Amino acid sequence: MLLLEKKAEMEIYAGIDMGGTNLKFGLVTDEGDVLFSGASPTPPNLKLLLETIKQIWKILKEEATSRIICLGFGLPGIFNRRAKMIHRSPNYPGLNGVPLEPLFAQLVEVPFTIHNDANMAAYGEFLAGAGKGLKSMILLTIGTGVGSGIILGGQLWEGTNGFAGELGHITVNPEGDSCKCGSQGCLETEVSSEKIVKNYQQLTGQQEPLTSEEVYHRARQGDKAAQTAFTRAGYYLGLGLASAINLLDPEKIILGGGVMKAGDLLLQPALREIKKRSYLFHYSQCRIEPALLGNQAGFIGAALWAGSKFS
Repeated sequence: MLLLEKKAEMEIYAGIDMGGTNLKFGLVTDEGDVLFSGASPTPPNLKLLLETIKQIWKILKEEATSRIICLGFGLPGIFNRRAKMIHRSPNYPGLNGVPLEPLFAQLVEVPFTIHNDANMAAYGEFLAGAGKGLKSMILLTIGTGVGSGIILGGQLWEGTNGFAGELGHITVNPEGDSCKCGSQGCLETEVSSEKIVKNYQQLTGQQEPLTSEEVYHRARQGDKAAQTAFTRAGYYLGLGLASAINLLDPEKIILGGGVMKAGDLLLQPALREIKKRSYLFHYSQCRIEPALLGNQAGFIGAALWAGSKFS
């Protein structure tokens, strides 16, 4: 009698990563390979957000070649894993204090997880990107804000309540600008794209509307004020990273986000400060390298995090 062995169905995980501008979403394998990806503008309020997630879930199911095992959400803000809600989302206050699990359960029919977006990006880089094969790493993404996540001992470091890893909100300049988190002089307020523009405007004495990308191009063309704007941001980035190295002694620090496209304009002043202020840096094996997954890291990590819980 001929026995035919049935081929195991591929496990597919889905992920949705919510950013200030776009919702990124996709389908991945258990190895983190992307099978499908898409993006949609982030809606301005919670009602429209839920409607958009419903439509995204419909798209994901249509694109899946086999059954979706689970879905992971990466959301901006301070997510309490015990209460299953975001206490505070500086860039999307519509999420504040909302019990998310029952709302999402009405939209999707598979098991799902919810976590902080930067933690999910770190988890994605750890399993499928620049952190693959490591036991310890820090991801820092620098754009309109600063997101971060920490891997220690091969595990996402969540802390007691799930708040851990907020390097963007350590104080690097006690006399600095007020931060949306309620503190002052956070790493986020000193190295974000907005701050680079503000540095340039202060140095030139002009308030012309422009973006950090335009400041970058001026710096590359030899504009001294533009170069100094990045040097100042790099100085504070170095302070923050030196503290992280002294505290955690990671194998690698991975840097991503739109601002990091400035490359050496930001990284060289940061490295100068790290070498001055981290007594461990000269003796450790810590490497500082660019992220590999780009804006897909969040949904890849969210999908794989859900897969780790439900597959």
